[in-house]
Amino acid sequence: MVAYIIARIEVTNLEAYKEYAGQTVALAEKFGGRFLVKAGAYEQIEGSGPDRHVVIEFPDSDAARRFYNSPEYREILPIALNNSNRDLVIVEGA
Repeated sequence: MVAYIIARIEVTNLEAYKEYAGQTVALAEKFGGRFLVKAGAYEQIEGSGPDRHVVIEFPDSDAARRFYNSPEYREILPIALNNSNRDLVIVEGA
């Protein structure tokens, strides 16, 4: 079953964060991932939230976890954690 990593991100240091963001597309593709949303324009219609949203589609939740737990992703993850506040979830699709 298809699965998605959904991230809501408040970038606190854009210049440093770009180093992380510039590597994620190719890395996700290695695990069958495809970015559906990557910080596009948005309209807040309920509640409040951060200014950056990301949705990555994977063939299944195992592939999403392999991406997130891969040594390559773990190498760049500190860049994201040190330069943003974020929530990430893996959600199975219908």
